[in-house]
Formats: sequence, C-alpha cells, structure tokens
Amino acid sequence: MTTESSATPAQQIAAGYAAEGQALELGAVVVDGVADPTAKVRIPLATVNRHGLVAGATGTGKTKSLQLMAEQLSAAGVPCLMADVKGDLSGLSRPGEPADKTAQRAADTGDDWTPTACPVEFLSLGTSGIGVPVRATVSSFGPILLSKVLGLNQTQESTLGLIFHWADQQGLPLLDLKDLRSVIQFLTSDEGKPQLKALGAVSTTTAGVILRALVNLEADGGDTFFGEPELEPEDLMRVDAQGRGIITLLEVGEQAARPVMFSTFLMWVLADLFATLPEVGDVDKPKLVFFFDEAHLLFTDASKAFLEQVEQTVKLIRSKGVGVFFCTQLPTDVPNDVLSQLGARIQHALRAFTPDDQKALAKTVRTYPKTDVYDLESALTSLGIGEAVVTVLSERGAPTPVAWTRMRAPRSLMDTIGPDAIAATAKASPLQAEYGQTIDRESAYERLATRLAPPEKIEPAAPPDAEPPPHGEVPPMPAPVQPEGPGLFDKVMDSPAFKSAMRSAGTVIGREITRSIFGTGRRRRRR
Repeated sequence: MTTESSATPAQQIAAGYAAEGQALELGAVVVDGVADPTAKVRIPLATVNRHGLVAGATGTGKTKSLQLMAEQLSAAGVPCLMADVKGDLSGLSRPGEPADKTAQRAADTGDDWTPTACPVEFLSLGTSGIGVPVRATVSSFGPILLSKVLGLNQTQESTLGLIFHWADQQGLPLLDLKDLRSVIQFLTSDEGKPQLKALGAVSTTTAGVILRALVNLEADGGDTFFGEPELEPEDLMRVDAQGRGIITLLEVGEQAARPVMFSTFLMWVLADLFATLPEVGDVDKPKLVFFFDEAHLLFTDASKAFLEQVEQTVKLIRSKGVGVFFCTQLPTDVPNDVLSQLGARIQHALRAFTPDDQKALAKTVRTYPKTDVYDLESALTSLGIGEAVVTVLSERGAPTPVAWTRMRAPRSLMDTIGPDAIAATAKASPLQAEYGQTIDRESAYERLATRLAPPEKIEPAAPPDAEPPPHGEVPPMPAPVQPEGPGLFDKVMDSPAFKSAMRSAGTVIGREITRSIFGTGRRRRRR
C-alpha cells in the first residue's frame, strides 16, 4: 500500500475520491498530461441527489459524460430522465462498438471496458415526434411555467395567474390551449368584461397580449403538447426485469421552434415530483436523476418569480431522493443561487476567444476549491476532448480535491441509432397504450361555448282557456322573469374576501396559496 508521503500527486488527489459505498466511475486523474489508471475519480452514489453541473464548449465531450453517468446509474437501478435535444443519446439503447480509441481510453482510465446496452424509453414532447407522445394540461402546467414558454413579462405573468385563478373558481378545467384561449376571449367579451374588471389590475390590453402569445404558441405546434392523457411521473421511475433503471430520453420533435418549451417541461415534471414524492432524507442512491441539457434555455430571460421557484425546487427536491444535473456551455449560464446548490462539477474545456469569454473563465475558476497541482485558468483552456476538471462531494459531504480527469469511454454506442429504430422502440413500448391516443374531454372551451350559445327560440304553448289571437295579429311577449335576488356567483364576486383573494393571486405568495409549488395545479390522477 502506498503511504501518503510516497504517493504521487495523482494518487493524493484520488485519495479524496475514495468511497466505501457504490460510486459512479468518471475516469482517472491526469497530472502533467499523463493519466494514472490507478488514481480513480468517482462520484459517491449517495451524493448524486446533491445535484451537479456538466459544462463545456461544443465538441468537448459533455454529451459523452452524460452518457457515461446515465449508463452507470441505470446499472445501479436508478432511473434517469434526459433531455435529448439533438438525438445524440439514442445510442444508450445499443452496445458500444470496439475501436482503437476506445481501447486506448480504457487503458488510460483502468476500465475493464465491455460493450453494454441500457434499457431506454423514447418520449416526444407532444404528438408530432417519433417517440411515445407525452403531454401536460394547461392547468397543471400553471401560470409561472406557461409565462416562461410564452415569453411574458412580470405584469403579464401576474395577469395570467389571475386568469388561472378565475378559471379555478368557476370550475372551468384548462386542459389544452383552446380552453385558456376561450377563457381569455370570454373575459374580454362584452359579457365577461365586468368579471375581468372585478379581477382588479387586469387590463383588456394585457389580456389581448396573452391571447396573441397563445395563438403564436399554437402556430408553433404547442397545441400538440398541451392536453390529455397527462404524463404520470411514476412512469419515469421504473426499473426493468433485471433491476436496471430505465433511461427515459425526451426528444424535442417539432417543438424545435420553441426550444424553451423543452426545459420548461422538465421543470414542470420536477415540480410535480416535488409535490407528490414523500420525504426520504439521505439515501444510499437516488430514486431518479434528471439531466437538463441546454440548461441556458431554462434561465434566459426568466422572470424573478420563475428563478425563485427553480432555486426553491432544486434546493428542496434533494430530500425527495431526486438528483438534478444541469448541462450547458458555461457555468455562468446558471444563476448563482442555483449554482450554489450543485455539489458536483464536471467542467470540460472552455474557449477564451473574447473578453466575455475571459470573464466567464475567471468566474469559473473562482467556483473551484484551491489547488496547488493545477493552474486552473490554463487547465480549463487546455483540456483535451473527453477530459474535464472535476470536483464533487465526498461521502462526508466535503468538496473533493480538484482533479484533471480523463473521462472513461461510455460502454453503450457513441452514435445515434436513427429515427426508424427510435420509432420502432417507441411503438413497442408499454407506454404507447397509455399515451398514444389524445383524449379531449369536456373542459372550459365546451362549457363556455354552451354558456355563450344563444338560447333556442321555443314558442310558448297557449293556455288551454286562452282565446287564439285574431287572425293577422301578433301575441304580446310575456314579461321577463326577474330573479328574486343576486345569484351566488354575483354574491361571491362582490364579496371583499373574494376580491382580496384575487388580488393576492397576482403575487408569488398568492399563487402559492391558490396553486402548489411553481404555480402548478393539483391535477386528477388516473391511478
């Protein structure tokens, strides 16, 4: 056994990554350009729910690092949900192909490389993709997340929250976009304007802006995503007959016109899991791991309320046994309050061609623990493809030493499998029977259409003893029946308590009173 005094710098670094329990093997420590296959870099499985970041410039190996972690998580019985924006991860479903480069990487990292396939489900956002279609209802998506998709400002987001609240109070289910569109059209109509006014601080102009944004979203294919049957989170947390965690790959399909829909949908799933999963505290391994690819889409132009809810969800979801990894080009793409929650950092090479790049590089260096082995600013721009600067949390919860790491090669196929193979796998999936067909039950659109439909003209029957009117004369119209007093709805709308609740719904606190975390609604479960 090597003593501490005689250990090489690589072995001293690797000592900080020793783990008694299960761990994800990332690769081997590199010092002065040489990898030591005995100096292992790993993430303890028990700390994966402390979240992480995988960052680096295009072409530096981020996707392969995600693939490497997902296949090991699956082997450990941990399901994963991965946003496969470009279709690069479909090779997880096939065993890898031996090659000289793979053999060399295995030798460098001390890996007994064996071609291995993983159990994979292919899902598509909406009905226009080639995977099993998944959807969410407008009501459960909630006003904060929908505002992010629609690109609304803070005032418009508050208005949308009030509109959601009014629909809740009226018993008008918002299942798809035409439901929300019909509610806004009603509130801006002559009949609905008094009720719109009663909402307080809701202008017809703002409602019209939201309506136009909805129309644009429909034109971009958003109508294929919102609706039923809605995705059940437990379908993302399955294992196969061998006890391997199933990896769910979510492809963007025709939603590419609105890539922000992708990240926002993943945030909705995370919020839904937070609302439904029990507290488990610290666990030996996570129940589920999320991988947010293209994470910058989640945070760009996000409102303050949205960012606060992301931070809160990421901070608290750990206690539900769920790990979250953000994948993006620059760590600065992730807000500081969220970045501070990420225990693992796998930083691939950065490019420093512009002054802004230099600033991002300097900020990145400051997020790492001190190291006497590497000049981090130089290291981060000198990393080879498939190499990363790593620091994670040890089993004790302390940051590990900074390690220039030569990452292991994935054991699954490092290539795509093609759309025909994906479609065939999706068609054979047991989820196809559950989600394959769209359901359109009665909701706000139908109920408002019935309310606004003109009444049928029915000729009143003449009393038996009434004499028929003289030929050619029109009988007089009966006087309208006047209500004995104001209806229940009018009483509720006029009550100070209701008006106060409606005003509070426009604030972050108000939204949390009327809906659950992140503004997502309490939806009916099918199981």
